[in-house]
Amino acid sequence: MRIELATAPGDQRRPNEDWASVALPASGLGGSLVVLDGVTPPEGDDGCVHGVPWFTARLGGALLELSGSQRDIPLTACLSEAIRRTAEAHRSTCDLNHPLTPQATVVAARWDDARVEHLVLSDSALLIERTDGEVTPVLDDRIDRLRAAGHRLAGLRNAEGGFFTAAADPAVSAKAVTGDLPRTGVRALAALTDGASRWVEVFGEGDWTACFALLRKEGPQALIDRVRAAEYADPDRTAFRRGKAHDDAAVIYAEL
Repeated sequence: MRIELATAPGDQRRPNEDWASVALPASGLGGSLVVLDGVTPPEGDDGCVHGVPWFTARLGGALLELSGSQRDIPLTACLSEAIRRTAEAHRSTCDLNHPLTPQATVVAARWDDARVEHLVLSDSALLIERTDGEVTPVLDDRIDRLRAAGHRLAGLRNAEGGFFTAAADPAVSAKAVTGDLPRTGVRALAALTDGASRWVEVFGEGDWTACFALLRKEGPQALIDRVRAAEYADPDRTAFRRGKAHDDAAVIYAEL
């Protein structure tokens, strides 16, 4: 088994709001991975005294522990419980009803000798390489569809007809894109926050298959380095429109 992980802040003056980790059981059979992309709020009050990095660390740690130790319950239930635990950890000090309360996108995957399960919520990505070499992206494309239809995203976060992130409501896990595959049909996985998937989705340096080939050959840090090079080549965001000139990026690559 080969597992590599890399993450980097978009701005060295700000803490990295992405979170990524992998858990492998002592039995050596299977494992779990979690990647979160914390949602940076606009300048101003978000109702929380802790901040997004605190939130992603709490939520990510809880989800990783639950997905690894509670293997008899689905990933959606693991995410619901992780959200509930995280909410309880700051309910007494923070306004969890605030629309900008800390929140994150989620990618989770879990595998054993029988199957591979996955969950994606919002605009991070999971890539699945099958044993025949085909690479399939698992995407929650609600944001892309809303933008393509000309909608402004303000007011559509965690609202019916909009898009969803993991914040303080455990019920949001039901909105995630989920699935499972036979373990024998999967060779490798890659989880990317949108700061890393820019290589494909913003800069068009290659498709998902090329992205996976880069990860296999050079590893996650190489992908992040190439994204940074593309960002620095277009500092004013004129050639490639994007919300931030540089974004936090996190990648896990796992050969099963």
